[in-house]
Amino acid sequence: MSEKTQKIKMSRYPVLVLVVVVLLCLCSMSVAMEKKKTYIIHMAKSQMPAMFVDHTHWYDSSLKSVSDSAEMLYVYKNVVHGFSARLTVQEAESLENQPGILSVLPELKYELHTTRTPSFLGLDKSADFFPESDAMSDVIVGVLDTGVWPESKSFDDTGLGPVPASWKGQCESGTKFSSANCNRKLIGARYFSRGYETILGPIDESKESKSPRDDEGHGTHTASTAAGSVVQGASLFGYASGTARGMANRARVAVYKVCWVGGCFSSDILAAMDKAIDDNVDVLSLSLGGGISDYYRDSVAIGAFAAMEKGILVSCSAGNAGPSPFSMSNVAPWITTVGAGTLDRDFPAYVSLGNGKNFSGVSLYKGDLLPNKMLPFVYAGNASNVTNGNLCMTGTLIPEKVKGKIVLCDRGINARVQKGSVVKAAGGAGMVLVNTAANGEELVADAHLLPATAVGQTNGDTIKNYLTSDPNPTATILFAGTKVEIEPSPVVAAFSSRGPNSITPEILKPDIIAPGVNILAGWTGAVGPTGLPEDERRVGFNIISGTSMSCPHVSGLAALLKGAHPEWSPATIRSALMTTAYTTYKNGGAMQDVATGKPSTPFDHGAGHVNPVSALNPGLVYDINADDYLNFLCALKYTPSQINSLARRNFTCNESKKYSVTDLNYPSFAVSFPAESPAKTGSAGSNTINYSRTLTNVGPAGTYKVTVSSPSSSVKIVAEPETLSFTQMNEKKLYTVTFTAPSMSSTTNVFGRIEWSDGKHVVSSPVAISWT
Repeated sequence: MSEKTQKIKMSRYPVLVLVVVVLLCLCSMSVAMEKKKTYIIHMAKSQMPAMFVDHTHWYDSSLKSVSDSAEMLYVYKNVVHGFSARLTVQEAESLENQPGILSVLPELKYELHTTRTPSFLGLDKSADFFPESDAMSDVIVGVLDTGVWPESKSFDDTGLGPVPASWKGQCESGTKFSSANCNRKLIGARYFSRGYETILGPIDESKESKSPRDDEGHGTHTASTAAGSVVQGASLFGYASGTARGMANRARVAVYKVCWVGGCFSSDILAAMDKAIDDNVDVLSLSLGGGISDYYRDSVAIGAFAAMEKGILVSCSAGNAGPSPFSMSNVAPWITTVGAGTLDRDFPAYVSLGNGKNFSGVSLYKGDLLPNKMLPFVYAGNASNVTNGNLCMTGTLIPEKVKGKIVLCDRGINARVQKGSVVKAAGGAGMVLVNTAANGEELVADAHLLPATAVGQTNGDTIKNYLTSDPNPTATILFAGTKVEIEPSPVVAAFSSRGPNSITPEILKPDIIAPGVNILAGWTGAVGPTGLPEDERRVGFNIISGTSMSCPHVSGLAALLKGAHPEWSPATIRSALMTTAYTTYKNGGAMQDVATGKPSTPFDHGAGHVNPVSALNPGLVYDINADDYLNFLCALKYTPSQINSLARRNFTCNESKKYSVTDLNYPSFAVSFPAESPAKTGSAGSNTINYSRTLTNVGPAGTYKVTVSSPSSSVKIVAEPETLSFTQMNEKKLYTVTFTAPSMSSTTNVFGRIEWSDGKHVVSSPVAISWT
């Protein structure tokens, strides 16, 4: 080989080395980019090969077949047959193709849906209706949330007997929490973080407790609302002072912490529901929700189905995405879905302007008042040099332009209390928070860090006009404490999520509304009432709002009914609450929707506002069992594997049987007509849809007559037969309802009501008719 040739070949080596290095880097990058995600694997239990001793060994073998390094996070036995694990997309796809695998679903993130109440609901006069019997104290309410602050007076066990013999749960120890924190009231506490930590990393125990302890407040609030003990002299800074108590104040509480700083994840939620079923709770309360998806993909719906089969009522919040239509989560028919209404209590705080006019708002501010004089008044949008400066977001206000002044901020984007903190940090003396069109006239009170009040859109627009027209605008804020007997009340909260049901339009949701605005309940000692890091105040009770607050009201009321009627199924309890709910005020006026200022509809309030005393003796109920729900899934044309994923059994729909969604024995009616071409079964230019229902007698013998309120002259509703006679307890009677309406291209919804009455009981069902 010549020296020239050798030099040429040698000169190529660095290039070859470079190519190899680049290829290795690309491979490494490819591996690194293929990040693992958490998946929930649903297995067909009956297909386990005979070579395995138990299902856990089979699950582990299936997992190891696609990944030697993957480990199971949780093994589920009640809510699903299967497990959760961290896998790459490729590994998940490979696993899904194996025998016995029903589905491999990615982890979903859920978010929290954030005592005047007892008297408002009539429970203060109900000692004769809900006797404080041993049966009542045997009921166990399980709460999935951010944990519990066990030192809260709401969990005092004075007067309670031994823990119910049915209880199989535990009080788990962890950061700042031990088994000694439980008692005869707070009988159990667990925490679930494996799914959360695999996604967001180890929990920072200097910032939140890796234990059942509640460092956020939401869980303590919901648990004490559902079943908190009686506490005399409760208030928030003197607001809403009085006796606080949960709905089922003698029921026991079991807490399952599934929500952390970064959210709540489906693998942890399923694990908690799995344990709660083992622990023998009677009611499950979940004030959280995620995206809207088919029932067999929704972890809460899957867990709730298993709970329902064990006789556990599952109550969930509808969500805080109102007043937009189709905005609800937790819409499965075996879940009791709860929207939010107001109480007859308010916390007025007035804006007084330099032109002599006053405007009403709300506030829970407690601290140094403003000087006894008018102060300069400025619009945040004119005191900022950034886009959206009117929203008073962090760092957007110019201190020189707001110091010593009252600042008007628009609602939106960041938290209401944070806007006040921003104003205070910039040197502002006070804040007027103004609703935009998105919130309308809905007023939610907050424990602001500086003198502040919130006003509705109409008042806000007038105040803004003053600000822009007066060359030297001034204002002050006056606080008026607590005011009760506000009328009209309740009204549907604007934030409460609305129907129609986007998954199954034939099932009306929400089911019911309950108090969810400005609710006083127990709070954590870890953070102040605003939850802001700079809020150093500590309180035993807090006032907050959301369907998160309305959900535990219904959970607690369900526990009351369970204590009074231990034999009632979850569907019976829900039916009793729904068919006795009200939609009119004492003066006969229709219940209002604060978002519109007009009468609310069943898509807003479901069956109506809960009325627990009447629910105790409903007369007739609509019961539903697991087989009925399976037939419902067949009507939805679910495949055998989809049904197996949801209901954990081999079930094949009968091809010779005609299934109909309208046959599910639900206590309400949602009728969806096609918008254009008439149905073949109807007369020319019209559509006819038939619904069948079965009523069960849970009261004395009697004859019930039906009354139908037709929504319009163009829609005909006929219930047959017109009378139903019952001679004994638990007797069942079938009736049908025929809905006939014109075929039309319209998005207009119309509403009616079907009521059965024996002169004493009124068994009422809402009707919602739409064209799709």
